[in-house]
Amino acid sequence: MYEIIVVGGGHAGCEAAHAAAKKGHKTLLITSNLKNIADMPCNPHIGGSAKGIVVREIDALGGIMGKVADKTHLQIKMLNRAKGPAVQSLRAQGDKIAYPQEMVKTLESLKNLEIKEAMVEDLIVEDKKVKGVILENGEKIDSQIVILTTGTYLKADILVGNTRTRQGPHGEKPSNHLSDKLKEYGFTIKRLKTGTPQRIDRKTIDFSKTRVEPGDDVYLTFSYDLEPQYKIEDQIPCHLTYTTEETHRIIRENLNKSSMYGALDDIEGIGPRYCPSIEDKVVRFADKERHQLFIEPESRYYDDMYLQGFSTSMPPEVQELMVHSLPGFENAKILKYGYAIEYDAIYPTQLQASLETKILENLFTAGQINGTSGYEEAACQGLMAGINASLKLERKEPLVLKRNEAYIGVLIDDLITKGIRDPYRLLTSRAEFRLLLRSDNADLRLRRYGYEVGLIDEEQISRLNKKEKDIKECLEWCKEQKLKVTQEVEEEFNAKGFSIPNATLSFEQLLGRPEITIDFLEQFQEFPYNKDIKEQVEIYLKYKGYIEKSYKEAEKLLKLEKKQIPEDIDYDKVNNIASEARQKLKEVRPTTIAQAIRISGVNPSDISILSVYLKKEYGKDE
Repeated sequence: MYEIIVVGGGHAGCEAAHAAAKKGHKTLLITSNLKNIADMPCNPHIGGSAKGIVVREIDALGGIMGKVADKTHLQIKMLNRAKGPAVQSLRAQGDKIAYPQEMVKTLESLKNLEIKEAMVEDLIVEDKKVKGVILENGEKIDSQIVILTTGTYLKADILVGNTRTRQGPHGEKPSNHLSDKLKEYGFTIKRLKTGTPQRIDRKTIDFSKTRVEPGDDVYLTFSYDLEPQYKIEDQIPCHLTYTTEETHRIIRENLNKSSMYGALDDIEGIGPRYCPSIEDKVVRFADKERHQLFIEPESRYYDDMYLQGFSTSMPPEVQELMVHSLPGFENAKILKYGYAIEYDAIYPTQLQASLETKILENLFTAGQINGTSGYEEAACQGLMAGINASLKLERKEPLVLKRNEAYIGVLIDDLITKGIRDPYRLLTSRAEFRLLLRSDNADLRLRRYGYEVGLIDEEQISRLNKKEKDIKECLEWCKEQKLKVTQEVEEEFNAKGFSIPNATLSFEQLLGRPEITIDFLEQFQEFPYNKDIKEQVEIYLKYKGYIEKSYKEAEKLLKLEKKQIPEDIDYDKVNNIASEARQKLKEVRPTTIAQAIRISGVNPSDISILSVYLKKEYGKDE
């Protein structure tokens, strides 16, 4: 008997299995195809806006995505450098061959993990408690907890033109029965859709008509524990091109041939709002003359180039015309045509904050089955499901990250509180406290949680302790260190066009100025601290007022999070709340007043009425 079974070997499944096994629990990872573990059916990039911060959060908690990405990427860069620390985020172009290989190597090194190739058709359920899984061949495997991370494979359909084919992204057999079983157990199932563009033969692209997009010329890592695994000069560039008026004409004239626009009349799935197909872009943004497309390598080991931003479900003959209308692609050879994929997911308001389902005890779900889109969104859910499944076995409280603590907390709270209409994608705009949730401080925010749950070791926490100590000391040093206004100082300030201080100021005061950096001040006095410490100190002193304001706002939120709503509350007995609010409260069943406030359709007046009711019936303060 296993303690934990993880179903699905994608990014969510890998993190869940790793966390559970590393914590010492006998774990079985079941995947329908051993060759597809940690597969990247779409663009193999890791990170991006908001997503890169999530990868650093995964690493801070003891997950593995960042480490694997660091060892295998083709290039890496920091996005949004000019826009301030709140939105800066790492993005790496991964290697579609090397990344899965490294992930498998990492998983196989775990002594408590077994991997099995099989298809799960059903769950073993007794008294609404999951006791294991049933395979396609009828074999039953017992376990105390099951984590479903089935990705896009539940009743998956590939859509191209007027053709619908029941299969997974690489032609694999999908899971045709499990979602029906979930319906029988009482789950609400939602049909979703996503897509992918063409793969182009590198040798047939005229890159002289495109703009080169290199990696950064400084060393960068997702992981707090690894030194850079690459040479800057060995990074493989990406390129940028644009659609043309001819591209748009071809699309407009052939819209009825797209699966999404008439070629198939039985489309149920809703596509991602923030990652639309090229057909959607041309229709929705008809006034735009062009759309940018990134040409990105998939691997060092073959010549497939990914045409990011050109997802489509047009038939092959139209895709040929579309591709050949692009600058640099006049003679391009398409190696794989774009397609859309439609699949089943559960509605995520059926989940607790731990990612255990409300319908069946001992069943956790993570990744695209919960209605999300993206490798990073999947991986962080898998990590949290693996942690919380383990904590349940250990009879401990689950780890629930708050919205002011992590983007992971924002994602999970959004899913379980607001639900989804289309595949959920993380954006910096979804986080109210994004100045607190930066790429540079994920370890300071989360590493102690990783240590408490057993995924971060003593050496790692010792490094964190030293970092915290050094930051504190450096802040004091900046307060005490003064800059006297000498002729040399005046000359340097004038050379930069900075206003000259009219008095002796501390480094703390000077760094409060937007234009003054530590690099500038170090020509007068070297800082006795390393790069990471100086970065933390400079950000804090630059944005001190905003950061402190964010902390105060977070404290208000935490007070509301402490106002619990009893599990057994009968919302039908709460008089005078709006019908929509009552329906939403019954569906989500929020655990706190703070969560109730975030539910779409629940207004402040409804919260006031609910608070009065709680005080009257349960003696709870407003």
